[in-house]
Amino acid sequence: MFGGYWYSVLDGDGVARDIYNRHYSRYHYADGRKPKLFVGPGEKMVLLGQDSKALFVWRKFINDDGQTGVNCAVFRNEGTHLSSELILEAEQLAWSRWPGERLYTYVNGTAVQSSNPGYCFIKAGWRKCGVTKKLGLIIFDKEPR
Repeated sequence: MFGGYWYSVLDGDGVARDIYNRHYSRYHYADGRKPKLFVGPGEKMVLLGQDSKALFVWRKFINDDGQTGVNCAVFRNEGTHLSSELILEAEQLAWSRWPGERLYTYVNGTAVQSSNPGYCFIKAGWRKCGVTKKLGLIIFDKEPR
């Protein structure tokens, strides 16, 4: 438990996994399997909202596209809280675990229901810093103060 909106759960938590299953980046296996763990390898922090309406996943791993820092692997807000405020609180938790690390995320502009993909990250002070070569995902990041 952290206090505030977010609390920590383990990778594989049933409620967190249900929210993840509704995220556009959910990986679908060709053979139909649905593994319990959903985050992937590396260091991870899985955050679930107190109202079970939001999921935030931080992941620190060796990234094959050259990005460094701690990756926001999943953010999904199905509740009424402002997404930018949830991001700001999740940032503080990430920096408490990984002090001084750059935070970054990818947004698939064609998969989100927004005319301004990544707007909630921009409102939280993140900046657009590039686009991936392979899939054309928008890269946003935030440096620690």
